[in-house]
Amino acid sequence: MKIVLPVAGNGLRLRPYTENVPKCLLPVAGKTILDWIVEDSLGLKPNETIFITGYKAESVDAFLTRRPAWGKTRTVVQSNPQGLGEAVSLALPYVDDDEPVLIILGDTLFEADLSILNSMDENVLYTYKVEDPRRFGVAVTDTAGRITRLVEKPQEFVSDEAIVGIYYIKDSKVLKESLKYLMDNDIRTKNEFQLTDALEMMIQKGCKFRTAPVQKWLDCGLAETLLETNAHVLKRNDNSATVNLPGVKVVAPCYIGKGAKIVNSTIGPNVSVGEGCVIENSTISNAVLWDNVKVEDKTLDNVIVHE
Repeated sequence: MKIVLPVAGNGLRLRPYTENVPKCLLPVAGKTILDWIVEDSLGLKPNETIFITGYKAESVDAFLTRRPAWGKTRTVVQSNPQGLGEAVSLALPYVDDDEPVLIILGDTLFEADLSILNSMDENVLYTYKVEDPRRFGVAVTDTAGRITRLVEKPQEFVSDEAIVGIYYIKDSKVLKESLKYLMDNDIRTKNEFQLTDALEMMIQKGCKFRTAPVQKWLDCGLAETLLETNAHVLKRNDNSATVNLPGVKVVAPCYIGKGAKIVNSTIGPNVSVGEGCVIENSTISNAVLWDNVKVEDKTLDNVIVHE
């Protein structure tokens, strides 16, 4: 199996935090977004993980050199972004026709059982039940649970199963053919080559797709949702019980990075403190502090501090 992670986006909605760092490397709960995604997928034992880079590509390249435990990795640059379909097509020359590929979008976190893919003999789209399907692309299924069609932002109810950006493709050859057809014939939606258009084409060709549930779908696209995601994911990486500093109160859940110096302060709940931070005489809650941030004599709540 190959895993493909498109991470080429420039993260405009997260400026100024993405001015010098690609979105996928933003810190959340003591790790980067990319750490959380890749570590959750390593149990599948992929023979290679392919990153589709673009904005700040050199930062991702440098980051990967510090993650040897991830095994074989490759980066492919999407130099002229023309949609997710085009991004995925750049990785497919490195995927054999009979080799499954798992595509995971690199800008959201999730809680889902990926281990079921080890025994799957069909294509799988992970979905999450939403209250307002009009905001999402959804999968329509039959009584047997197979996907019959994909509908983008339906204004009339057809399904409440939103497509979350985790795509397991067994029929890699047909995916290649479908994306090639779209691009050869310049078939675009909203002026981009869309992966969902290729998947819909595969369904119409007779490829079998079914859904699998996502228990939690966590958005990282805006500062406020990034903070909400940080609060939720901290439950998986809470090291507050190991912090024992005189005059410091730590309210769980929190993550305190290596080398952080904290004096006469209250930290938490829902705070991620980066490595090398210095915090003095301050009260901080619901926050993400990047590495080497210094905070003195402050009361901070619902903030991301990046310098």
